[in-house]
Amino acid sequence: MTIDNANNAPESDQKAPKIAFPCRYPVKVMGDAGDDFEQQVLAVFQRHAPGTMATDLVARPSAKGNFLALTITIEATGIGQLEALFADLKTLPAVKLVL
Repeated sequence: MTIDNANNAPESDQKAPKIAFPCRYPVKVMGDAGDDFEQQVLAVFQRHAPGTMATDLVARPSAKGNFLALTITIEATGIGQLEALFADLKTLPAVKLVL
């Protein structure tokens, strides 16, 4: 860990840069590959970001096809929207990670 000489605080303690809303915001969701994983995830996005469509989703399967990584880009309106979206996604049983 390095020290920021300006205030002698570790760099990892610094706050992340602020996001200017509204903005295009990519969300990555990783989970078990299954017949309806994409549809379940897309339904959650459509509840929190109306207007999200299948064309906003990019899917990448794992090498063995057991997992699926989805990147969905939405028009984010605020931090509250993103927090609610992330919380809702984490309730899906097939979801392993949300970034």
